[in-house]
Amino acid sequence: MSPKSSELRQELAELSVEDLEKKLAEAQEERFRLRFRSATEAIENPMQFRTLRRTVARIETILRQKRK
Repeated sequence: MSPKSSELRQELAELSVEDLEKKLAEAQEERFRLRFRSATEAIENPMQFRTLRRTVARIETILRQKRK
């Protein structure tokens, strides 16, 4: 099971900008693959779309805050 959003936010806030950029790239790649797979086959858990979209948004938000 994935961590709760508050735990994830805290974990992400502790990472460096470089680590956040790597996590962002990984999450975007995973989101792309999921979207591509959904076009060709049925997805077991459609809620993954929402979870990944929100994870990407959280990472981008924390990156923006750290770059200020």
